[in-house]
Amino acid sequence: MQKTLLLVDGSSYLYRAFHAMPDLRNAAGQPTGAIYGMINMLRRLRADYPAAYMACVFDAKGKTFRDDLYSEYKAQRPSMPEDLAAQITPIHEVVRHLGWPILMVEGVEADDVIGTLAVESVRQGFKCIVSTGDKDLAQLVNEDVTLINTMTNEKLDVAGVIAKFGVPPNRIVDYLSLIGDTVDNVPGVAKVGPKTAVKWLTQYDSLDGVMQNAKDIGGVVGENLRQALDWLPQARVLVTVKTDCDLTQHSQGIAESLTARPEDALGMIDFYTRYGFKSWLREAQAAIGVQETPTNADLFDQAAPHKAAPAKAPVATNYETVLTEADLARWLDKIQQAPLTSVDTETTSLEPMTAQLVGISLCGEVGHAAYIPVAHRYPDAPTQLSRDYVLSELKPWLEDANRHKVGQNLKYDSHVFANHGVTLRGVLHDTLLESYVFESHKSHDMDSLAMRHLERKTISFEDVCGKGVNQLCFDQVDLVAATNYAAEDADITLQLHQAMYPTNIEHDEKLRYIYSAIELPTAQVLQTIERNGVLIDTSLLATQSNEIGTRLLELENQAYELAGQPFNLNSPKQLGEIFFTKLQLPVVKKTPSGAPSTDEEVLQKLAENYPLPKVLLEYRGLAKLKSTYTDKLPKMVNPSTGRVHTNYAQAVAVTGRLASNDPNLQNIPIRSAEGRRIREAFIAPPGSVIVSADYSQIELRIMAHISGDASLLRAFAEGEDVHRATAAEIFGIASAEVSSEQRRYAKVINFGLIYGMSAFGLAGNLGIERAAAQSYIDKYFSRYPGVAQYMAETKIAAKAQGYVETVFGRRLWLPEINSPNGMRRQGAERAAINAPMQGTAADLIKLAMIAVENWLEASTLKSKMIMQVHDELVLEVPEDELALVKQKLPELMAQVASLQVPLLAEVGVGLNWDKAH
Repeated sequence: MQKTLLLVDGSSYLYRAFHAMPDLRNAAGQPTGAIYGMINMLRRLRADYPAAYMACVFDAKGKTFRDDLYSEYKAQRPSMPEDLAAQITPIHEVVRHLGWPILMVEGVEADDVIGTLAVESVRQGFKCIVSTGDKDLAQLVNEDVTLINTMTNEKLDVAGVIAKFGVPPNRIVDYLSLIGDTVDNVPGVAKVGPKTAVKWLTQYDSLDGVMQNAKDIGGVVGENLRQALDWLPQARVLVTVKTDCDLTQHSQGIAESLTARPEDALGMIDFYTRYGFKSWLREAQAAIGVQETPTNADLFDQAAPHKAAPAKAPVATNYETVLTEADLARWLDKIQQAPLTSVDTETTSLEPMTAQLVGISLCGEVGHAAYIPVAHRYPDAPTQLSRDYVLSELKPWLEDANRHKVGQNLKYDSHVFANHGVTLRGVLHDTLLESYVFESHKSHDMDSLAMRHLERKTISFEDVCGKGVNQLCFDQVDLVAATNYAAEDADITLQLHQAMYPTNIEHDEKLRYIYSAIELPTAQVLQTIERNGVLIDTSLLATQSNEIGTRLLELENQAYELAGQPFNLNSPKQLGEIFFTKLQLPVVKKTPSGAPSTDEEVLQKLAENYPLPKVLLEYRGLAKLKSTYTDKLPKMVNPSTGRVHTNYAQAVAVTGRLASNDPNLQNIPIRSAEGRRIREAFIAPPGSVIVSADYSQIELRIMAHISGDASLLRAFAEGEDVHRATAAEIFGIASAEVSSEQRRYAKVINFGLIYGMSAFGLAGNLGIERAAAQSYIDKYFSRYPGVAQYMAETKIAAKAQGYVETVFGRRLWLPEINSPNGMRRQGAERAAINAPMQGTAADLIKLAMIAVENWLEASTLKSKMIMQVHDELVLEVPEDELALVKQKLPELMAQVASLQVPLLAEVGVGLNWDKAH
């Protein structure tokens, strides 16, 4: 590579880098995705192609000669995104620090500078490699000039250009002239695509040949060609890369000015510190023997402040496969003595209620871990201890609450042990929840945590089991690979706990409360609820499914009548043709590709005035109910329990709310009669009833507490209807005079302002003029000044610290709160106002679950929690325990916290969930 010039199309690179990670930000809220991508790509490129000479070429500001030739050149291109524009200057800075000479030449594009350098380099006896994703530069390729695309690993030499485009490099200009360049808004010949262009150029050799023979080309494309004859010469000029740019002000020859330079280590350290690139900073400091300083610790994270544990040297590992009774006894003695032991299971399935144990890994000392296989079944697999024997030996330790355990998502492992008759106790820590409590907005899987906190690349599941249809079940993995993977999991979990808990949680009173008093006990309650499951009336669901199917056929025929023809109701393309071509309905909005949209928002708008969209809305809603619930729920009944067992994901929503999946029991629609009927299929067994306890107006009560607004506090203290009270305040009338319509307005305003609704949104929601909506908002804030003050102060605090908190201290991160992008910043500001209420509501319902489960266990009642849905707890209660549960349940829920307003839980009872709600 000593006589090679490496050229980078910097303008192409920065756009690709930005779109790969458009939302990446550092602790100060600065966008960093394009910077990160540029550094990554340039470092990788230089490692793969260590050329002695190189340059990174960017477009200069201002017009080019092509703009003077054709005023519509690139006219359709949107302006550069604000977040990308903010990164241009730092990108130029870091490219120079990385040792790349930079070229920007006014009046021409980066392509022209690259073309000129490529030609000149060959003239001086160099080979030239151009890194780009731009097809226009294929015209430069010859025996000495090659294109590479680092995104796709594509390499284009002469043969590669012919294989890709169908024409050699010296005909790429002709090819582009015929087909046009939509990216640069250069028209070609109408209806002529790549196939036709290749056909003509093969037949007539060149663009000139095609033009000379235009009279002999028939059909519509021939006529289009003849109409374009006057334009094609100009198109050819526009798509031709200049190779004779004046570069005298920028270089005195390749060897003199484009010599590759070493990275500026001190400059990179300063840059990485300012922009928060943690791993690269440590790497750069280590390279020159500089120690990391504690003052930098809060600058290292890409999205939010993060207290990282001090970097440690890699730990020497000793991972053991336990195959004998003596080895198991020795490890049992080790974990008996260990103050904290990491536990992990390997299984046959990710479905917790049916997963069977394949092996157990243990680690009580960093670097020393064991894997105990019990069910690996592959040819020539070594003899293993039986599952029953291993569990019988480990059961006393697993069930001992005084033997402390740590794991990564131990809720899952506790299900696995429970499937084999073992109750896991002594769970002191969970690294999944440690990460979630400290940085809820990030990923919490072990691989991500290890890279983020330990700077260690772990063995992934795919590494040992493969991917796709050929993926192995873990019991088919050979024991050497299985031990390396499973023992590492246990070891890394212990290391993660030691890195995260003491540094991020232990000494922070608020976070420690969220972790130890809410999240850890909630995990245990959720495991109980999941195992309890809920009884389903499958015959009722079958009946409902048939009824919905009949209604869907009626709606389908009704849609055909309204459209005047049959069509596929699920095809956006056909729907668009019916709506906007045949029926000439107004276009509400367009898709990113420019086609008229037919999404649900559009249907809602059109349904206000047109019957077909209204029919389609009902059709879509019923079809989703049928496929998601009435058809699917009966198939999800566990044959061994006769119940449906959902999984509650605890570490997903940044607000602390739970998510239900497989099946999702939290999104059953209740606004339609059909949706409510599905809840009828959630039933109690004979002799029992369903009891539902729901916090009343919880987020409004939290708003009253947080804001301290006197009027809201008084309304709740006196047990008033808060919506009626708000209507009375806004409309200036007595509560008794408030009409149902005025109360409805007040309810929309109460909840809308909690979610940051603007006057525009309120107007649309209420169907009134924007000025009237703004008047209502103004009156609301004048009557509730404490709310207005809370909102203003919350925005200020969020901007200053990057997060807001719940009443109990849960941190709700807002990475976009200082974004230069107005829409993102405003969205974060709305979230800052609402998140403390949503998050506090989530904390309250978790505390309620814990209190209720503790009471049920202490009272040795047969009643059991079977679901948690938003602000509601659902129990299955024997009839002889109903009176006690109805009395105690609202008391427990009201007493979990002391706010400035009373907490109120309303209880309903029925033979099914719908009747109880």
